[in-house]
Amino acid sequence: MLAAIAGLGYQSIRSLVPNVLYEPPQVFKLGLPQQLAEGVTFLEDKRLYVFREGESYYAISGACTHLGCTVKYTKLNQVKQVEIDGERKTVTGEFNCPCHGSKFYGDGTNFAGPAPRPLRWFRLHIAPDDGQLVVNMGQEVEQNFRLTV
Repeated sequence: MLAAIAGLGYQSIRSLVPNVLYEPPQVFKLGLPQQLAEGVTFLEDKRLYVFREGESYYAISGACTHLGCTVKYTKLNQVKQVEIDGERKTVTGEFNCPCHGSKFYGDGTNFAGPAPRPLRWFRLHIAPDDGQLVVNMGQEVEQNFRLTV
């Protein structure tokens, strides 16, 4: 009886202390745009691919839309032409999921495997205070989003 009362008392007091979930920030700086390497940069701790094509930048999630495994980007040896949503596009790379075989074109569009939807794209902008490139992983954007600096 005393053990039951003690357990109930402990749970009552414990419920007054909130469970806090510490998550990494959703908005973070990448550095000055001109310092980012041309092509693809993978941020392993954020599972994020950042692309630079000249003065144009965009960010694609590295988490597979099937079960969240980290996809790997591969640059193709030969450029190929594909039709995506009725539009002819040139593909220079692909994302491959090592867990269950999902495949995505370089723009994140899924084309093989169990992944139900394309990879997510995130908003990029320039910080007004210091001119650094900022990623907002809490705000998704369309697949054709490009930040031109």
